[in-house]
Amino acid sequence: MAEQQSYRLKDQELWIDYKQNGSLVSKKKLIESHLKLVDYVANRIAIGLPKNLAKDDLVSYGVMGLIDAIDKFDYDRGLQFETYASWRIRGAIIDGLRQGDWVPRSVREKAKRLEDAYQKLEQQYMRSVTDKEMIDYLEIDDKEFALMLQDISITTVYSLEDPLKEDESETRLSVLVDEKAKNPESKVEEIYQKESLAKAIERLTEKERTVVSLFYYEDLTLSEIAIVMSLTPSRISQLHSKAMLRLRAALSRSKNQLLRET
Repeated sequence: MAEQQSYRLKDQELWIDYKQNGSLVSKKKLIESHLKLVDYVANRIAIGLPKNLAKDDLVSYGVMGLIDAIDKFDYDRGLQFETYASWRIRGAIIDGLRQGDWVPRSVREKAKRLEDAYQKLEQQYMRSVTDKEMIDYLEIDDKEFALMLQDISITTVYSLEDPLKEDESETRLSVLVDEKAKNPESKVEEIYQKESLAKAIERLTEKERTVVSLFYYEDLTLSEIAIVMSLTPSRISQLHSKAMLRLRAALSRSKNQLLRET
């Protein structure tokens, strides 16, 4: 405990020295002390990416995100730097990958086709649709459906700079609000989106909910989840992909409904 407090005090001294005095030495020490965070985020994003993508590239993008986070972080607000930096690092890695056109157009088209199918069928049946219903609707066989899910697993990471929809300019970053700001409309939309997301999660299958919980709340990798659930990593990747497609479709529906009601 004393060691942790000493570390935080030292960290605070570095922030003050860099932000108030412009010390490049302190900035370098801040970067070095948080490189493990870059490595952690890069490892999580690497799950499901093509094997020809080098981890060193992810780390390079992440370091740029870390530097950007250090430059923009306001240590006086008492926020947790690790949380803020994780978003910046993740965004920088994904932006770097997207600029390199790492996802083939054909894969994006498959993802869009599946997402549209989930949205249409779940709106029609008002429940989670089964794989069999998806397969019948798409007019494909079991093997092709499994391959589609495997292929699109590399598209289930997102950047804050990406548009919410392909034909819109509004980005995920633009809808993040300052919790201290007084904006009733944003608060109403935030509550509505949270309620919609909670309902969408409830409609996931038990295995999909477990994967989402372990990945996003317990911070396990997909490989670790595979061990916990006694399934193969590829099966866990498929469950994760299906869960993300269902949630994206549900949030898209709720956004459209909110727009109609306003």
